[in-house]
Amino acid sequence: MWRARTALLSAVVVLPLLGAPAASAEPEPSEPVIDNGAAQPVFDPSKAVRQDLFVTANVDSDDDGRDDRVHVQVVRPKGTERGMRVPVVYRPSPYFAGGNPVSNHDVDRELYVPDRAAARSAGTGAASPRSSDTAIDWAYQRFLLARGYAVVYAESLGSGASDGCPTSGGRNETLGAKSVVDWLNGRAPGHDASGEPVGAGWSTGKVAMMGVSYNGTLPNAVATTGVDGLETIVPIGAISSWYDYYRSDGAVVAPGGYQGEDTDVLAKYVHTNDRDCAAVTERLRTGQDRLTGDYNEFWDERNYLDDVDRIEASVLSVHGLNDWNVKTRQAAQWYRALREQGVQHRIWWHQQGHRDPIGIRKQEWLRTLNRWFTHYLHGVPNGVTHEPRATVQRADGSWHREWEWPAPAAREVSLNPTPGGDARGGLSPRGHTSGDGGAVETLRDDASVPAGELARARRSPHRLTYFTRGVPRPVRISGTARADLALSFDRSAANVTAMLVDRAPDGSVEPITRGWTDPQNRRSVERGTPIEPGQRYRVNVEMMPDDYVLEKGHQLGMVVLSSDHEYTLRPAPGTELSLDLSESSLVVPAVAGRGVFQ
Repeated sequence: MWRARTALLSAVVVLPLLGAPAASAEPEPSEPVIDNGAAQPVFDPSKAVRQDLFVTANVDSDDDGRDDRVHVQVVRPKGTERGMRVPVVYRPSPYFAGGNPVSNHDVDRELYVPDRAAARSAGTGAASPRSSDTAIDWAYQRFLLARGYAVVYAESLGSGASDGCPTSGGRNETLGAKSVVDWLNGRAPGHDASGEPVGAGWSTGKVAMMGVSYNGTLPNAVATTGVDGLETIVPIGAISSWYDYYRSDGAVVAPGGYQGEDTDVLAKYVHTNDRDCAAVTERLRTGQDRLTGDYNEFWDERNYLDDVDRIEASVLSVHGLNDWNVKTRQAAQWYRALREQGVQHRIWWHQQGHRDPIGIRKQEWLRTLNRWFTHYLHGVPNGVTHEPRATVQRADGSWHREWEWPAPAAREVSLNPTPGGDARGGLSPRGHTSGDGGAVETLRDDASVPAGELARARRSPHRLTYFTRGVPRPVRISGTARADLALSFDRSAANVTAMLVDRAPDGSVEPITRGWTDPQNRRSVERGTPIEPGQRYRVNVEMMPDDYVLEKGHQLGMVVLSSDHEYTLRPAPGTELSLDLSESSLVVPAVAGRGVFQ
């Protein structure tokens, strides 16, 4: 995940606020000022009051027999020391104290076969730090302080000056982060470094949580506890299910750019306090089960979708349509679950990767955020609950607001492949009209070649590609595409990867989205079923959700391959996959109209 290396003390340095009121002899306001449905910049951030303290959580993540303490720093507007009460924007993180050099798991190994476990190893490839732009943290702090919000930072369990051990999304971390919301509402004890009690009498008890990546995942987790006082969360590029971060339908899959990372590696990276966490980390290593890739109790503990029905807070989700670290499935399934449970929801989709929207559309984003916080933290009826719930950026940079996502007008279109996949086969909604009958085409796995290269190759034995004709008008794909494949294998284990691609009139091919599965998990993600070589199976590959416009004259394509160099385990080359074209299809959610695909 995106890893901030900023020290917590640095995170609360207050810089001069652009657009903030200039220092003057005028008295400080006695309360936040709301105008036109939004909190106004009437406080001077340079006069902020700071506190450093510890909150005791009702959890013992390091098994030392004592409740863990969470290190907290508070930055609040001047006036709160004289009785003014303000709402809080709370930003937790395991990254404030930096990270450790760690080694990822070896991914160049054979796949698991039920009757002969492949050897597991670790120690190949050092994970690089995922740095944060500290200017973004400061920009939010200045913006919020000026408008009368206190900003609270907390180091996650196992990091910095907090007690405990990191558990990579486990229940311990959730309860540690929750304790700060309880402290802000007078339900959990706090004390300073000398042991003196510290209260939060300056807090109204109304709290928002926000952050990017792991820092945005913690708000998702805390919201599922239903904790009183948490009014809203703003998860940005955040995880809703840790299984889907490190696995995909039984396949061991990496976050983009971090091949071989897993929960134990991440825990080692963020473990920056002095506690002995070796036993905890070992439990992560065994529980995550890199051998089979099956869903189990370990992953169920880290699946926040299970507890969406407990959420009382509203949710403003933000995600990049080109985020291959925390992939789009995380936001899409979270958003769908919120909608189904009747939770107040809204989503921003932008065209960047794993990024904060403040660096993409700063003014509009901050305006949206301020109005959202003004409604949910001050109770001002400013209309945010009656506005379109989806904001989507197109590839051309334009922004569109819609009432819901995916596009309500999107309909599933089924497209069937026709022969020629080693070069460029066809893809048609009319079915198999070219005499392909029971045509079967084959590919041989070669994990050494990146999937993008295979998709662009004019001809290759290591993938199969199928394309529609050029579309007569733009086609919007909104939602989740899937490849329904009829496959047989010459070995007892294989990866299966499917890609959706865009072929321009000049012949260039660009990936749109992709997905992965382990065919041993074709019946259940919880338990694999052995593959018999030569037997044909139905294998469905659900790709990462997207919102994409296929331009006029472009061709939509499906690429089928086995291992994905950038994401899956990479067994030795040679496994053969055979695709029965007559029983296979690509299903896309398209806003297209009749006859657009030919």
